[in-house]
Amino acid sequence: MMAEYLLFATERYALPILAPLAQALHASGQSVSAWFADGAAGASLPGVPNVGLQQALALRPRAVFSAANWVPPFIAGAKVQVFHGFNVQKRDSARGHFRVRGLFDLYCTQGPATTTPFRELAAREGHFAVAETGWPKLDPLFLDDGGASAALRAPAQGRPVILFGSTFTERLSAAPHLYEQIAGDIARGGHYWLLTLHPKCPPELFARYRALAGANAAFIEPEQVMAAQRAADVLVSDTSSIVSEFVVQHKPVVTFRNRVPQPHMIDFDDPAQLPPMLARALHPEPALMAEIRRYADDIHPWRDGRSSERVIAATEDFLAGEMGILKRKPFGAWTRGLQIRRDLGYWGPSKR
Repeated sequence: MMAEYLLFATERYALPILAPLAQALHASGQSVSAWFADGAAGASLPGVPNVGLQQALALRPRAVFSAANWVPPFIAGAKVQVFHGFNVQKRDSARGHFRVRGLFDLYCTQGPATTTPFRELAAREGHFAVAETGWPKLDPLFLDDGGASAALRAPAQGRPVILFGSTFTERLSAAPHLYEQIAGDIARGGHYWLLTLHPKCPPELFARYRALAGANAAFIEPEQVMAAQRAADVLVSDTSSIVSEFVVQHKPVVTFRNRVPQPHMIDFDDPAQLPPMLARALHPEPALMAEIRRYADDIHPWRDGRSSERVIAATEDFLAGEMGILKRKPFGAWTRGLQIRRDLGYWGPSKR
């Protein structure tokens, strides 16, 4: 029997997280709609109709999959958190990745590093369940992409391919600091660069990096980032979630002033050191590769490209009552729900 599911996002970077989930739902014969609000408004996914607030209420979905920090509690269905990134420790746990707002019924975690803390929180709080599923966004890394990554790699003509991706957080971003070094390496032509920036980076930064595109570099749009990760041999970044995404492929990462540098990273703080850092990454020693594999298996051991299917299966198990009975949501969830109603301008009845 066909059921209705709703995808929810507030930023455009959530689209590649929800797209594999939509494909998996379609493949299983289910009906899928998307409500894209705030920064994601106007975005779309192939074959997925967009709806607004009133339509989302009328749909009465079986479940709402959210790639945001929040979800409207007055929409029908189980509220499922699928996360908008890895825990890269940009801020402390109480305000960051492990902040529980009381809005979600089920957390679909990416790997042991997040599953264990969330299960401890679930045991203490009692108002949500946890299932380790892997992250839908990474499914394309391990599936046939129809030649998209090969097409990005082809202009390199055998040269090493370096992907540069930077966070938008100004105090953590490598983009302003590494521009001259990256521009110089592109001019020398020994490597082929794929350049991308977080969608929230300043427009002037986008303009500078776009201008580097040519025979030795290409600028990558958000919808191409997963293919670019497959295409690249090495990533250069900072304290961005893309570091963890890339490492899951068991490939080396060079990080500039990472907030919490770890053994699987080649971290440095002087822009002039970029060339030797790249040389090391392109010829990684066995000890570094062992750390990369250890970290990758801790954050995301799933390498079969079927995390979306596991999210759907976990949601169905939750709806069937196989994860037990939840306690009532905390008082803070009620006040947060009022804030969401105010922000969305909706004071009508809940459709739960």
